[in-house]
Amino acid sequence: MAESLVVCDVDPELEGKIQKFRFRKETTNGAIIMKIDKERRLVVLDEEHEDITPEDLREELPERQPRYLLYSYKYQHDDGRVSYPLCFIFISPQGCNPEQQMMYAGSKNKLVQTAQLSKVFEIRNTEELTEEWLQEKLCFFR
Repeated sequence: MAESLVVCDVDPELEGKIQKFRFRKETTNGAIIMKIDKERRLVVLDEEHEDITPEDLREELPERQPRYLLYSYKYQHDDGRVSYPLCFIFISPQGCNPEQQMMYAGSKNKLVQTAQLSKVFEIRNTEELTEEWLQEKLCFFR
């Protein structure tokens, strides 16, 4: 039942930006931060970043508001290979407005499906977003 629930649609302009981001050629970390426009009931672009570390990205996120993060990360494998996994991170801080939390939680699956993502993670505190945390999560996908 929860998977069919769609609280907010994805802005068509954002859909295009996500598709373009999926096939980017840059070899640096890149990020798209998304938020919900409550009046239009749409997931929209909040910010874009190039060449940004997880720690720097953490500084760009609001502490008390949920956000969606699409992060292209330069991942160095143990055997020396380099890959650029596309990660979806749902940031749902504790203590934020319950109505807002519900809107984000209810829209997450639609956004993940739209962006065709498989590396989906969730954090409850922006302080969790570190290089070590991300590498630990990604090592499962080797």
